[in-house]
Amino acid sequence: MTVSTSNKHTRRQVLALLSAVVAGAAFTGLPQLAQAQDKQVLRIGYQKAASTLVLLKAHGTLEKRLAAQGIEVKWAEFAAGPQLLEALNVGSVDFGYVGEAPPIVAQAAGADFVYSAYEIPTPEAESILVPKNSPITSLAQLKGKKIAFNKGSDVHWLVISLLKKGGIAYNEFQPIYLAPADARAAFERGAVDGWAIWDPFQTAAIKQIDARVLASGSGVVSHHQFFLSARKYAEKNQAVVNAVLEEAGKEGQWIRANYKEAAAQLAPIQGLEPDVIETGLKHYAHIYKPVDSKVLDEQQKIADTFYELKLIPKKISTRDAVLPAKLADKS
Repeated sequence: MTVSTSNKHTRRQVLALLSAVVAGAAFTGLPQLAQAQDKQVLRIGYQKAASTLVLLKAHGTLEKRLAAQGIEVKWAEFAAGPQLLEALNVGSVDFGYVGEAPPIVAQAAGADFVYSAYEIPTPEAESILVPKNSPITSLAQLKGKKIAFNKGSDVHWLVISLLKKGGIAYNEFQPIYLAPADARAAFERGAVDGWAIWDPFQTAAIKQIDARVLASGSGVVSHHQFFLSARKYAEKNQAVVNAVLEEAGKEGQWIRANYKEAAAQLAPIQGLEPDVIETGLKHYAHIYKPVDSKVLDEQQKIADTFYELKLIPKKISTRDAVLPAKLADKS
């Protein structure tokens, strides 16, 4: 996601990115979602790697619950969190699930959303990988090296944090901005020295091509995941948002009690082997909580760092992106 210091440029970038996403089939159904509907429609953005929402969609329990209220559910798939939040920014989706960094970039670009809930920390679900025969064995050795990652995604914050741990300044490595599929291709052909990636892509690379974990997020980042709502939608439809969160919570409970079955169901959808998916599922918590001051403070740390590194054009307050009455601890 490109960040601009100009509102005009930001809007132009948003529209350009959405056009590219549509052209690349990363997001399907945009024209249909934008059309007026006779009945109320809840438009949910999701990523194929977001297993809880993928299974919620597959099981159809949310549709059944909301149908009684005359609400239709429409699903739109995105390649990653930044693209999903671009769509939320221009009003194409009402609700979505992304990681910790995309909301920071989106808020700085003017997206009007609110944090609705978060997943408890899952730092083992992302890491920097190196090829199995790479001579790199420590974070300090990444100085000057090429690291592939999706710009503005969770792993962007992971890279910043791990480089700092390794004593490397942000301007002392070569960022290669690539989406997961393109990053893996570059990684396999040796075009990059490392790859920062999340599950299930992380586990797939480890199991399929013997990629080696140089460092995970453990002890360095929280790797929270967030449910976000368009502010206007949340203000007018809090009961619907609550229903989605309740159903997602139930789905998370089911996953934790049925990892193997969940993996088997996800395999044909995510295009990965069940054992890869099962391992990846266990790296996530699937436990969701109301947004509180502590998690917003962690988000603020990311926001402040991104601003200092000129990755976002202005300072932001993460507490501006929450409905006052919904802050769990009210502090």
